[in-house]
Amino acid sequence: MDEISSRSGVRRRTTPAARLSKLIVLGCVAGLVAEFAACSGSGERAQASAPLVTVGVTKVARKSLGRQITLSSELVPFQEIDVYAKESGFVSKLSVDYGTHVKAGQVMAVLEIPELQAQLQEDQAEIKNAMNQVTRAQHELARNQAQYNALHLEYTRLNGVFQSEPGIVAQQEVDDAQGKDLAASSQVDAAQSSVEATQSQLSAAKAKLAHDQTLFDYAKITAPFSGTVTERYANLGTLVQAGTGSSTQAMPIVRLSQDDLFRLVIPVPESYVQYIKVGDPVDVRVPSLNRTFPGKVARFSVDVREDTRTMHTEVDVPNPNRVLLPGLYADALLSLDRQLDVNTVPVQALNHEEGKTTVFVVGPDGGLQDRTVELGLETASDAQIMSGLNEGEQVVVSDRSGLKAGEKVHPQIVAVMDYHEHNAQ
Repeated sequence: MDEISSRSGVRRRTTPAARLSKLIVLGCVAGLVAEFAACSGSGERAQASAPLVTVGVTKVARKSLGRQITLSSELVPFQEIDVYAKESGFVSKLSVDYGTHVKAGQVMAVLEIPELQAQLQEDQAEIKNAMNQVTRAQHELARNQAQYNALHLEYTRLNGVFQSEPGIVAQQEVDDAQGKDLAASSQVDAAQSSVEATQSQLSAAKAKLAHDQTLFDYAKITAPFSGTVTERYANLGTLVQAGTGSSTQAMPIVRLSQDDLFRLVIPVPESYVQYIKVGDPVDVRVPSLNRTFPGKVARFSVDVREDTRTMHTEVDVPNPNRVLLPGLYADALLSLDRQLDVNTVPVQALNHEEGKTTVFVVGPDGGLQDRTVELGLETASDAQIMSGLNEGEQVVVSDRSGLKAGEKVHPQIVAVMDYHEHNAQ
């Protein structure tokens, strides 16, 4: 056994078992210290080598923004009318049917009107009689004119002799010649008036013929504009009444719709009325055809209805290829206020908190900056930046819930469309 001196000077003996126990305890303590040191060193190395958070960013870009609204309505023909007959008659010819395309002035139906045919014959007879009366009056005028010329010449000669050589011709003879001359002159005037009267009668007869001929021409029912027949009400032999009076229930012959131009009547809400201008372009989408047609604002009512708080607005949609049909449902995309060449960011980059708008900006050193911005025009995908950002700066568009200002991040440029698709998946 080993001897160990104590402070009192007394020597104590230690056994081998005691020395073994001390060695075990010292070994354990040394192991714990080494393990703690090793764990502490590995933690510091792990913290120093941890990767930066990757965030999706996009750059502040300059572009043009415009706000749009979509309003739905039905397409209606630019013009649509029921074609009536001007005069009553029987349908003797019908050259159109459902779906027939006609041009302006084309004859669609012909009526048989026996009364007008007889009236035209009577008018022609009256014109012939009036012409005969004019001829007779002209001949009478010519005879009276010749008689007057002879009597006037006789009076002139007698009066000349009476004045140059008194006593040769009696005063009574001169007076008789003068009386005959005046009477002949009156007859000429009467004959001239008769000619004028008969000519007036002839003109009246011709005017009556022209009037009746105009009415008879209405027997031909023509198209007032180019379009398509969408309804047919009459058949061959149908007696149609004149559509000019309200005392009878007149039946139209056909319904005609203009098919090369359509109207889209849309109710514009009161808040957007200030942006509507005549001539503004409009994209008209027809879902049933899966096509979009160009249109433009053609007219509006310039007042807001009290019951709906909307303004009656009409969009003209050309249809040169006759693809559009009446009654099709359509969506009108109207462009409202527009800003050209302004700084913009995607709406995914905006944070709205406590009445202010902020964005995370990745600085040149990779640190996050929480920047307050002022917005202008906003659309469904982008927002105009009035102040707070400069062109080319990187803004975070990915998930920002775990990010803090001052944090170092790894920016990665992403396309906004790709970002949308990633979120959708």
